Amino acid sequence: MAVRALIVGLGNPGPQYAQTRHNAGFMVVDRLAERYGITWRSERGPSLLGWGQLEGCPVGLMKPLTFMNRSGVAVGEVVRYYRLPLERLLVIYDDLHLPPGRIRLRPGGSAGGHNGVEDIIRALGTTNFPRLRIGIGHAYARGRQADYVLSPFTQEEWPLVEAALERACQAAVTFACEGLAAAMNRYNRAASLE
Repeated sequence: MAVRALIVGLGNPGPQYAQTRHNAGFMVVDRLAERYGITWRSERGPSLLGWGQLEGCPVGLMKPLTFMNRSGVAVGEVVRYYRLPLERLLVIYDDLHLPPGRIRLRPGGSAGGHNGVEDIIRALGTTNFPRLRIGIGHAYARGRQADYVLSPFTQEEWPLVEAALERACQAAVTFACEGLAAAMNRYNRAASLE
């Protein structure tokens, strides 16, 4: 595959999930597709793929259509089919451990309790692939995590979320064009200064 990066946004398919916290990854890749004129197609397994350029850098965008907890099925199939080196994979997803408005890039590590990422780790057989986490906070009562991640952002949260989604788009472009180290240096520092 002659692309610099495959940028995967995690989420759940269907209009009822479109604006939920768990779909932060979908929101980022949808913005990138719209901004850079990339068209979604169903061409390989249970996913939507789009091919194009971000600021002149050739990329693939991906949205698994398997529902969040089975994201590894779709991601694993595409990575294997295109023989993508894992350092070119960027998985974007929501994170309960970061407050709304924050983003954080990492070169790998545990799933941090995120079932979609855990399924990707299982499918790829490694924790060593880049991730971009988008903070959604954890303002939920004990035992209500599923309800929380499947609910929409509040009106008060949206300004923070909008800023985070925009920074996440910029970080994804930097990842594709300059690499993970440059993206981490630029956006992890910026996110921590808020």
